[in-house]
Amino acid sequence: MAEDFDQLKAQIRACRVCQPHLDHPVRPVVRGEASAVIRIIGQAPGTRVQASGMPFTDPSGDRLRDWMGVSEAEFYDERAIAITPMGFCFPGLDAKGGDKPPRRECPPLWQDRASTALPHVKLTLLVGAHAQRWHLGEAAAKTLTETVKQWRLHLPDYVALPHPSWRNTGWLKRNPWFENEVLPELKARVRKMLNSLN
Repeated sequence: MAEDFDQLKAQIRACRVCQPHLDHPVRPVVRGEASAVIRIIGQAPGTRVQASGMPFTDPSGDRLRDWMGVSEAEFYDERAIAITPMGFCFPGLDAKGGDKPPRRECPPLWQDRASTALPHVKLTLLVGAHAQRWHLGEAAAKTLTETVKQWRLHLPDYVALPHPSWRNTGWLKRNPWFENEVLPELKARVRKMLNSLN
């Protein structure tokens, strides 16, 4: 029997496991309803999401929505799309001012439970290497680029994506096949999933 996703969200939002390791108040960010047909698994909230409490409220979110071919309203429709990052809390900044990786405590606590509590998901977007390694396991290649290049191997359940951060603009220019091959298929599958709810 599937775990109740509303109850699971409440437990995630109440989680304080990482608080002793962080210099800022934890603010777990999770979205979705049990009816969701698309699941987005990114890394962890950044500084803007820590402030807003809403995932992908930044240029990365704009790019991800463009990749998916969805409006902001469609993206934040919890009946259709669940967002369950590898780390639910902002992990802080590293010495160079970039986001630290998701804390190790988080995925073992919540990822499998979220999978069980979202029984209607037909398409999961694995955004970044952390999500790909966890959810694809041995099927993930040694590098993010290779995993994304092998995107057809993971269909129809998963689409592996680079992070939509501005920091990856160079990667996108070096890998034009991503925009030419992966994104049209991603947009078509996302639209099919969303249309199935109407």
